[in-house]
Order: sequence, then C-alpha cells, then structure tokens
Amino acid sequence: MTITEHTELIRRFADDFTALQEAVLARMNGICAPESAAALEHASLAGPITVVLAHADVLARGAVRRAELSVQPPERLRRLRAHARRVRRARSQAEAVYKEQRARRLTGRFRPVDTLELRVARRVSPAAFAEALRQELRDRGLPDGTPQAPESGLARWAWDRTAGGELPAPVRELRDCDDDAFVQALLRDAREEENPYLPHDAVVERWSRHARAALAWGRYAIGQAERGALARSLSVRRTRLDALDDAYQDTAVLAARAREALLRVTELHDRMRACATTEPFAGLMAQCRVAALARFADAEPELWHSVRELTVRHQAHCSEQADGCPRCHGALLAAAHPADTGEDGDGEHPAATVPADVDRYALLADLPDTAVVAVADAAVGDESALCGYGWAAEDGTTGYGDSLASSSGEAEVIGICAAALSLLEHHEEALVVLLCDSTEAVDAVDTALCSADPTAAHRTLLFPESRQLMDHLLRHRHRVQVRWLKGHIGHDLNETADAFARLALRRANGRIPSSAARKEEGRILRSLGSGAGPLSVAA
Repeated sequence: MTITEHTELIRRFADDFTALQEAVLARMNGICAPESAAALEHASLAGPITVVLAHADVLARGAVRRAELSVQPPERLRRLRAHARRVRRARSQAEAVYKEQRARRLTGRFRPVDTLELRVARRVSPAAFAEALRQELRDRGLPDGTPQAPESGLARWAWDRTAGGELPAPVRELRDCDDDAFVQALLRDAREEENPYLPHDAVVERWSRHARAALAWGRYAIGQAERGALARSLSVRRTRLDALDDAYQDTAVLAARAREALLRVTELHDRMRACATTEPFAGLMAQCRVAALARFADAEPELWHSVRELTVRHQAHCSEQADGCPRCHGALLAAAHPADTGEDGDGEHPAATVPADVDRYALLADLPDTAVVAVADAAVGDESALCGYGWAAEDGTTGYGDSLASSSGEAEVIGICAAALSLLEHHEEALVVLLCDSTEAVDAVDTALCSADPTAAHRTLLFPESRQLMDHLLRHRHRVQVRWLKGHIGHDLNETADAFARLALRRANGRIPSSAARKEEGRILRSLGSGAGPLSVAA
C-alpha cells in the first residue's frame, strides 16, 4: 500500500462514521484487512474510534435486551452477550489509548513549571495565596481567577482576546436559550438531523455539560419501551420490541454525540491552554503569579519564612534542582505536614472519619415519640432509566415500586417521596421522618422542603415522575423531615429497603417471574421480622 493510499484511507475513516465503525469492529473480531488495521493505528483516529465504539456499545446491549425480551434460541443469546462484552472491552481499551496519546501530546507543551517556593506556598495556604492572587489581578484590571487554563476567568479572558468576530445566528440561539431548550436541541440533533453548530467554540462547553441530560432522555425512552414490551405477551410483543429498537438507536447516537462533545471540549481546553501559555499571555500570567507570591510574603511573613526555609534546605541536596524541582513539592509538603494529602492548591481536605464509638444509626433523639421513622432506598439499572425503590418503617410497614430516573440520586428521591406520601396517608397527624443513605437525595429533598419550592431540586430531578412526586410531597412539607443514614452497615430497615428496591428493579425489567417475586418478598419480610428490633431512637 502506498503512502498516498494509506493517507487516503485515514482520511476516509475520519470522514465516514460507518466505514470507521465497520473497520473497528472488524479489527475487534480479528477479521480486519491489514491496510485498514494499519490506518486505525494513526493518532488522529484515536478520538473518533472512541466515538464509534460508544455508539456500537449501546447497539450491542440493545440487541441483547431485545433477544432477552423475545423468543430467541439460547445459543443466539450467548453470542449476542459475548459480542456486547467484546465491544465494551474494546471501548474501554480505545478510551485508554486516547488518554495515553493525549498525555504524550501535551507533555512539555504548556507553561514552564512555577518556582518551588510558589508551588509550596500555594499548597501550604491555598486560601492566603488565592487572595493574594485575586488582589494582584484586580489591581491589574484583569478577571479574578487562578491563572491556570482552562478553568480560570483569566484563561477565558485570554482566549476571548484571540477569538473575536460575529457569532452566527444559530450559535447565538444555542448560547442564549435556557437549559431545557438546549437539551431539546440535543435530542433533535440525535433523532432528526445533526446540528452543525454544536461544535462551535462558543457552545461546545455547554454541549458537553448537557450531553449527559440528553443521554438520560434516551435511556428514558428505552425504559418506556421496555415497560410497553413487558406489558404484552410474547406472541404480540413484536411492535413494542420495534419501539425498543428505535429507542436504542436514538440512544446510541446520543452516546456517540456525548463522546464527541467530550472530545471537542477537551480539544478546546487544550487550545485555551496553548493560548494562555504563549506570549503575550504567558508572560502576563507568570508576572501575576510572581507578584502574588510577593503579596503572600508580605501578608503571611511567618508562613513565608517557613516556606523559604523548607525549600532552601531541600534544594541544597536535590538532584533535580537544575530543572526547578518540578516534582518535589508534593513530597516536600508531605514530609513537613504528614496530614496534608491534598493536591496542589485545590483547597480540598481528606474526608473525615467517623469515630468507632459513634452510634451507627442516625441520631433521632430530638424527635417526638409519635414520629414515624422509615428508611428508603433505590436501585438503578445500566441499560435504561427504569429504577426500583423500597422502604421500611419502624412500625413494620413496607413498600416498593418502580419508576424512571436519570440517576441514582433521582431514584433515591423517588423512593423518599413515595415512602413519605404512603406514610402520611396512614398517619394523618404524625411527623414522618425518612432516612436515606444518599447525600444527594437528602440534600435535594431537604432543600425543596425548606424552600417550599420544587424547582430547588430540579438539578437532581430531571424526569416528570420524580417532579410530580416532589410537588405532592411539598403539600405536606411541615410534616416531613429527611435525614442521612450511613448505608450498608447492617441496619435492619436499610437492608430491607435495599432488598425491596432491588426486587422492584428486577420486576420492572422482567428479570424475575411474578411467582418468584412473591416468594422473594416473603423472604425479605421474614428476614426483617427476625431482626434485632426496631430502629433505636436513643442518642
């Protein structure tokens, strides 16, 4: 094969999604032509290969699901599952190759390493250094933000200085519309016609942020189609299975476009970094950091003295001193402050550990004796938005059901709301307290209850099912509390709620017959009845 033919084949794969996908799957199955296999090794195709495999992964799982819901010979189902596993493995490998190639491409490309004193000062007192930097930026009339691309306002400012030009009207429309309208644009992009303006620099970051929500709506359609298929007998299920196929096709496109959005925003950030690390912006940012270090030294003289003493002593014998000790600051700080395990200047702290003598149950001593306490839990699947939820109360009542959720957090909120509404109906005057092991769900419900505003939880609640439940719960907000409970530590009610949630999910996706589900329900109830007793309300 000539160099020209090789180049043309690479260009064809880059421009033709179907041709690239066929070649990648052929390579995965060991039947790829040598010239195609050689072309697929080109660095420019590392990203596109992850896109076509994201698409193929969803389609392969869809084929398995259709076979499970229809009358298929066991051997065919085994082959489909084996193919789906190979695609998933190939996808993971391709994403690892892309990350490795990008890391090699970026090595040594961006700004020089800051001085050791600056890196240590930034880590010794992130807040003090950040304030010194903010003051320096303000005095220079520059945007606030740490000068590290692409996260900071300063990097964005530098990038905008090189952009310019009037934005096309469709780009402005995508930039200025509300979030719901933007997600609808992403769904039309996948289901109707590809939108050529989504990759524009002005909206690509928004595309990447909202691609997950659009993909969730694809999984919602799969969940609805699954429900429709399972509601029909095998003999009349074909039409519903065709709808399931359509949902998987749309979701495969959404998955591919979500991956493409990630690649494009990564490429944008790389260009932003390159802009921020070349003149004149690189010199300006370096000046800001050096001046901020001087401000830090004036504001924190004792800290600065410690930093200087530490770095001078280290550099006296460091073999990498000539290169500026590029990797020494972490070990240097760890040796000086063993408790400091955070990363450079991110201000994060290690997670606190719970003392062994602290009661493993939630503290409920402040509740009245008449309060009704229950634990809610949820389970989500990998394929669709179908979810299961379950709950168990101190008084022995339990419940479970299924719904549709975009995330585990949304599923947990559904479980909390469903449990609370059921208990409120049966305990007309009592305070109802729900415990849940999801901090996201607890925060979402608590915020909505305290503000009396269901939209306060909409960051977590995407689908109409959960939003409707939250609307209903807020009518009783003065009689409901929600608290966090550490999960999977042997708590009887938590374990029961978890078991019911998993049972509900298996029933919803048809993976357990009704007779077996009834037996499992009885087993869970017997297990709860043989427990050590109700949840303690002692402090």
